[in-house]
Amino acid sequence: MAGQNFVDWLARAQPPRPGFRATRSPSQIPRVLSSGDLRVVYQPIVDLRRDRIYAYEALVRSDAPDYQGPPALFETAIRAEVCGALGRVVRELATLSCPDYPLFLNIHPNEFDEGWLVQPDDPIFLHYHPVYLEITESVPLSHFALCHSALREIRSKGVLLAVDDLGAGYSNLKYIADLSPEVVKLDRSLVARLQHDARMQLLLRHLVRLCEELGARVVAEGIETAEELAAVRAAGAHYGQGYFLARPSFPPPMI
Repeated sequence: MAGQNFVDWLARAQPPRPGFRATRSPSQIPRVLSSGDLRVVYQPIVDLRRDRIYAYEALVRSDAPDYQGPPALFETAIRAEVCGALGRVVRELATLSCPDYPLFLNIHPNEFDEGWLVQPDDPIFLHYHPVYLEITESVPLSHFALCHSALREIRSKGVLLAVDDLGAGYSNLKYIADLSPEVVKLDRSLVARLQHDARMQLLLRHLVRLCEELGARVVAEGIETAEELAAVRAAGAHYGQGYFLARPSFPPPMI
């Protein structure tokens, strides 16, 4: 969905409900997506205890030369005040192309400032399998405190929460206590060459145990070798994700 198609879709879509900051009308939207097509690729999240795919993470991509990655795409959408609408389109693409598995969907923090996520016809509420909204641990916790009502409404309808990038830079474990996510994703920095670092193995085992006691399962991200896979298994991680298992691609790859 790109260019005029995106504008047409937004013109037909139900506007955000009162009480949320609305996006610009379609006639005012710059050509945010007009130079390339929006698409979604998938990377499997593997159940390490059953050796099978549990879910897929959906990752947005664009062929437009100006948007070499999701950050650039969303930065442009934020400037155009269509971040929430862009997120809605990504969720629609993700759920349509992978109907048979649970999905992990990345949510940009700015999307909580708009009303798209809480609309009853949002794809996250229509997907047959569990949907996990991924929010990054690098976003200030105060931001999500301001959006707590939206999070509460979304989760009351059965959508689940995953905290991403735990361990990247300064880690705030208060995220897990305050947000009570169902899943915590450990950053690649905790997994890299784990098999060679006994102290890091000890830390990872305790992190997994802490998450379990707080009601969250753990995904070890960035697994790139068989040795790293064996090490995260030994540490007790519930799920694994990374290039060693499968690279992001379309259609959703097997392992």
